[in-house]
Amino acid sequence: MDKRTFLAAGAAAIAGVFGMMAFGGRATAQNVTLEALSGSDLASDPKTLVVDIRRPEEWMATGVIEGALLITYESADAFLKAVGPKLGDGQRLALICRSGNRTSRASQQIAKLVDFPVVDVQGGMLRVLKEGYTPVGPTREMGCQIC
Repeated sequence: MDKRTFLAAGAAAIAGVFGMMAFGGRATAQNVTLEALSGSDLASDPKTLVVDIRRPEEWMATGVIEGALLITYESADAFLKAVGPKLGDGQRLALICRSGNRTSRASQQIAKLVDFPVVDVQGGMLRVLKEGYTPVGPTREMGCQIC
């Protein structure tokens, strides 16, 4: 192997390692976006179905985005079974959690199974609340079974 080929192979390997580090060691789905949407944007966009994937105790502690569907994420299949009937034609799915960690994993898992856009809400409720959004209380109509 000549020196140029060796250097090119080394550069490609390093780029691959950095790429894996940037995405947590996993490939990203093409239909997932990471967006820092405001609380009011999330509450008012009819083309987006917002789903809060936290646990009921978390919804009650901080409140939720107005109009959000409340479904605790446990698996992609169970989640899609619950969300599917609520998702309108042409709507995209926006996932929100406390800080964005759970939605990062969930959005990747879900996106592999669907052909519509999935939004991972950057920074989660912590960011949305910090930016001044006033949440509403969770209700049974939204999906909270203990509220």
